[in-house]
Amino acid sequence: MEKMFCFQCEQTAGGKGCSGRVGVCGKQEGTAQLQDRLTGELILLGQLALGKRPSVDTDRLVMEGLFSTLSNVNFDDPFIEKLILRIRQERIGCFAESTQREGFDLSRIWQAQEDIRSLKSLLLFGIRGIGAYGYHAWVLGYRDDEISAFLYKALDALGKEDCPIETLLSLVMETGRINLKSMALLDRANTERFGDPQPRTVSLTVEKGPFIVISGHDLGNLKLLLEQSAGQGVHIYTHGEMLPAHAYPALNTYPHLKGNFGTAWQNQQQEFEGIPGAVLFTSNCLMPVKDSYRDRVFTTAATAYPGVIHIDEAKNFTPLIARALKLGGYTADRLMRGMNRGTEVHTGFARHSLLSSADPLIAGIKAGTIRHLFLVGGCDGANPGRSYYRDFVKQTPEDTLILTLGCGKYRFNDLDLGEIGGLPRILDLGQCNDAYAAITIALALSEAFGCSVNELPLSLVLSWYEQKAVSILLTLLSLGIKNMFLGPSLPAFVSSQILHYLVEQFNLRLISTPTVDMATMLKSSRG
Repeated sequence: MEKMFCFQCEQTAGGKGCSGRVGVCGKQEGTAQLQDRLTGELILLGQLALGKRPSVDTDRLVMEGLFSTLSNVNFDDPFIEKLILRIRQERIGCFAESTQREGFDLSRIWQAQEDIRSLKSLLLFGIRGIGAYGYHAWVLGYRDDEISAFLYKALDALGKEDCPIETLLSLVMETGRINLKSMALLDRANTERFGDPQPRTVSLTVEKGPFIVISGHDLGNLKLLLEQSAGQGVHIYTHGEMLPAHAYPALNTYPHLKGNFGTAWQNQQQEFEGIPGAVLFTSNCLMPVKDSYRDRVFTTAATAYPGVIHIDEAKNFTPLIARALKLGGYTADRLMRGMNRGTEVHTGFARHSLLSSADPLIAGIKAGTIRHLFLVGGCDGANPGRSYYRDFVKQTPEDTLILTLGCGKYRFNDLDLGEIGGLPRILDLGQCNDAYAAITIALALSEAFGCSVNELPLSLVLSWYEQKAVSILLTLLSLGIKNMFLGPSLPAFVSSQILHYLVEQFNLRLISTPTVDMATMLKSSRG
C-alpha cells in the first residue's frame, strides 16, 4: 500500500483507522509500511513452514517479529529493516525454494471482504499478543512447541485468499486457547525464576539521589539491571506494567529497588519531562520520546526508538547506570503521584497468594459478607472515556471485592476502599499476562461452588488498548466466559456481522455508565 493503514489499537483515528502520515500513537507512515512488510515476511515464512519443523531459532525470530509490530513497541526504521532482513535470510536458509519469492502483501487483508478482514485482523492481532508473551517467556529460557506450531498455522491462514469464514472463526477461538498456554508458560517462567509473588506495599516517593526508571513487562531485564547496579549508589523505580515486579521475592530482596515512579504509559511524556534520572524501556508501551528527555532514555529487546541508545543482547547496562549517576537525581524526596493521590499502592495478590485465601473467600461468599467480585482490568490509555473505570470502582458496594491487573489499575489503585475479611478490597493480580491468574482463580471458585464461571457472583469489566488485550479477550471467549463488559470503545476492526456473532454467542457488551452497568452486574449475585 502507498499509504499507511493501521487500526490495531483502541485509539485509532476517528475510530476507523490511521491512514495519514502519522498514526495516533506517533508511528510514522514509513514505519507502518515497514511493519507491514515485516508481517508479510512472517506470513510467507508461515506458509513455507506449515507442517514442517523449523529450528528453534526460527521459532524465536517469529515471536520477536510479531512482538516488534505490537503497538508502541518499535518506532525505529533501521531496527525494523534489519529484522526484515533477518527473517528473509532465515526463510531462504530454511526453504531454498523461496529465494525468489516476495513477502505477502498485507493490503490484501485490509482490502478483503469485511467479515474476512475482521476475522483475519482478530487472528493477526491475537497472535501478536501471543508473540509478546511467548517472547518474554523465551528470553527466560521457557518455550513450547505447540505455541510455535500454532503461530505458523495462523500465519499460513492469513495468507490464504480462500480461507472460509468458519475456518477463520475456529482459528480465532484457537488463538484464545493458545494464548492461555502462552500466559501459563510465562507465569511458570516468572515464578520459577523469581518466586511466587507475595502481597507488597509499594512507595510512590522518589528518594533523593541518582535513579533509573524501568518500564515495560520484562522481569528478566529488571533482574539484570538490579544485579549490575547493586552497590553503585543508584536507586531503581518501576513504571507502568513493571509495578508488580515488587511482589517477586528474587527481585524485592534488592534494597535499591525503591518504589514506583508515575502511573500508566500514556502519562509518560508529562511525567518524564525534566526528569533528572535515566529511563529504560523493556517492551511496550513506549510513546514518542520528547527532545526534553531523549538523552536519558534507553531501550532494549524488541523495543527501539530513533535517536535513543539501544542496549543489545549482551545486556551491558553500564551506559544507562552512568547516565543516571551523571544526572544526579532529585536533591530532595519527591512524591511522584501522577494521576494517583496516595503515597503508596499495593500489589502481589497473584495466583498463589490469592488461592491461599480461597477458603475464606469462599466462606465469605457463602456467608454473604462478600456479595460480588469485580475484575476491573486491562489497558489504560488517553481516551477520556477511561474515567469510567475509576468512577465504577468508587461506586462498588462495601461488601464487594475488586480484582485488577494490567495498567488499567492506575485509574483507581490509589483508592482506599477498606478491607473485607483481612483482604484489601482492591487486589492487584499483576501485569496484563496475569489474566492467567484471574482465570485460575475463577476456575477454582467455579469448582468450589459446583457451577460454571458464568454462574459465579463475578463480573468482568475490561479496558483494552493493544493487541495483548485482544489475545486475552479471545482467551476468555475460548473458555466460554460470557457477559463481559468491554470499553472504552469497540475495536474498529470488528465488523458488524462478527460483532453480532460475539453478542449472540457471548453476550459481549460495550460499557455504558457505571451506575447502569453496576446495577446489571449485581443482579447476577448469588442470593
